[in-house]
Amino acid sequence: MKMSELSRESGVAVATIKYYLREGLLHEGLRTSATQAQYDASHLARLGLIRALLGTGNLSVAATRNVLAELDHPAESMHDILGTVSEQLMPATDDDLDLTRAEELVRGLGWWFDPDHRDQLRPLAAALAAMDSAGFELSDRVLLGYGRAMRKIAEGEVGRVPDESPEAAVRYVALGVVLVEPLLLALRRLAHVDASASRFAAKDLRLPDPADHSPG
Repeated sequence: MKMSELSRESGVAVATIKYYLREGLLHEGLRTSATQAQYDASHLARLGLIRALLGTGNLSVAATRNVLAELDHPAESMHDILGTVSEQLMPATDDDLDLTRAEELVRGLGWWFDPDHRDQLRPLAAALAAMDSAGFELSDRVLLGYGRAMRKIAEGEVGRVPDESPEAAVRYVALGVVLVEPLLLALRRLAHVDASASRFAAKDLRLPDPADHSPG
């Protein structure tokens, strides 16, 4: 298909496609002349991934390029592939974060992590530091409970990672992190509504008894 057709099929403007090509996010099409190229289903799929990473994932162009590079040249180990992609998707944090408490929590959960990649602890350390700064305290029992709940979710997600090819695994993990995290947050907030209704609404929203307002 021509670029105009690729634009129509993908919903991405021609100017944006050209930008992705210049930035190396989208691979070149098959040249048919000095000014024309043909594109195929692989370009359509890549555009969908780019939009997910830049849009919903809110990644920078540089981080998106790194994820796509892993997609094009994946590591041999599936564990290394998942780790590399996850690292690229981590939010930015302060360089001077103290990782001690985060590491203690992870060790308390009995989770494995690579001591040579302690940067993976940074988002957790940042979250714990933010709670401390706001004076919002959670007990170790609560924190461990959160961790165990997340472990169950992670086990199911990792179990669904396709292993027929590294490319399929990278795509699944990248989209899974970017698109599922907002889903988990939305479900958590709806669960709050349901839990609140179970605890409070039965009392707070009880219909008044007409007898309570009878005269005399």
